[in-house]
Amino acid sequence: MRASQDQLIRPRGRRRVLAAGLLAVALAFTSACTADEGGKPSSWQGGSESPATKATATISEPAADAKDVPASTGITFTTKDAEETTVDLKDAAGKAVEGTLAKDGKTWLPKGALAYGTSYTATVTATGDDGRPATATSTFTTMAKPAKQIRVSSFLGDNQVVGVGMPLIVKFDRAVPEDYRDDVQRRMTVTSTPAQEGIWHWVSPTEIRYRPKVFWKANSKVSYRVQAGGLPMGDGYYGRSDLSVDIKIGSSLIMTVDNKTKRMTVTRNGSVIKTIPVSLGKKSTPSSSGTMVVIEKLRKTVFDTMEELGPDEGYRTKIDFAQRLTWGGEFIHAAPWSEGQQGSVNVSHGCVNVSMANGDWLFRNTQVGDPITVKGTERKLQNGNGWTDWNMSWDEYVKGSALPYDPDAPASPDDAATPTPTPTA
Repeated sequence: MRASQDQLIRPRGRRRVLAAGLLAVALAFTSACTADEGGKPSSWQGGSESPATKATATISEPAADAKDVPASTGITFTTKDAEETTVDLKDAAGKAVEGTLAKDGKTWLPKGALAYGTSYTATVTATGDDGRPATATSTFTTMAKPAKQIRVSSFLGDNQVVGVGMPLIVKFDRAVPEDYRDDVQRRMTVTSTPAQEGIWHWVSPTEIRYRPKVFWKANSKVSYRVQAGGLPMGDGYYGRSDLSVDIKIGSSLIMTVDNKTKRMTVTRNGSVIKTIPVSLGKKSTPSSSGTMVVIEKLRKTVFDTMEELGPDEGYRTKIDFAQRLTWGGEFIHAAPWSEGQQGSVNVSHGCVNVSMANGDWLFRNTQVGDPITVKGTERKLQNGNGWTDWNMSWDEYVKGSALPYDPDAPASPDDAATPTPTPTA
């Protein structure tokens, strides 16, 4: 529900009020001239109470006159026999607060965190098929600004273009207790155009990621929002502020490496555009088999393993066109020293070696978030060694959610709040 407060107050509501006033005047003139035989007014003229409205509305949270309400609060309400329901929230000065209806249809969330130490009045209006509105109100006061706050940040910033395998990555600068993760996740919204099914997955107490069920559709627009401002996060800590990010998915560039053929196949939007000879990790340092994602791109860098492997096995080498795949040090990179073995023999320390020309071509055509699948090596990719979200099955990934998975829920809810350009908070 994206309508603003002004949009929710429909002109026809004013006409209904006016019509009711005219009817009351007409009835007043009629009753002055009508009586029964005893000179007493008829019962319907005797000022009896108006019949109850057909619809009803109730606000359960925040309770009326509540104090110290978290600034993240939503308006939780119920209605009965309502054909139309509107929610209105205003501060003490009468300024309206924008907001949207949550997925459950029972909670209205402000677009942003409310001000601390401020009085607000919520009004829920339910109108039945009799055209008569029923209202419920609750006036409450938000808590003072808390001393202990948690910062929320996003790996991605506004307007970045990423690959179809890019997970959305949100981090907290303090661990979120398990009992609070479902509350946090309820305040996290992803909207994609076109709509795509996906879910959040807690990687650790300080990091949560989101991926769709299958790779993002090429050229999608994706917005995600974390309404963390003022949200209780355990142990007396509260979210510092909200977070919103808008990104774009680029073309669908997918790399597949087969150890059997020692070839990389590159497809763009479903069509093969290049086949590249490769050399993978030798038997003592095999490459990992699994689905990885390009994490970072380094035009020039230095690989230094002297400390890790010692002077006998270690090396310090200048590298061109490096694309990181794992935290453990597996890259796609140009390796002119192994061009004679590429396509036939594995001689690397676990990386995907390509020629200088092919390394240059890949570097110019790939972007962070592009997926690569390596098959047929002696070692399996360990989950957590890089952005391994796609190395898990969908069923495995769903288990990392703090909320039950609902396959019937909208993939990209129309009631999602419109993001604002704030990449970190």
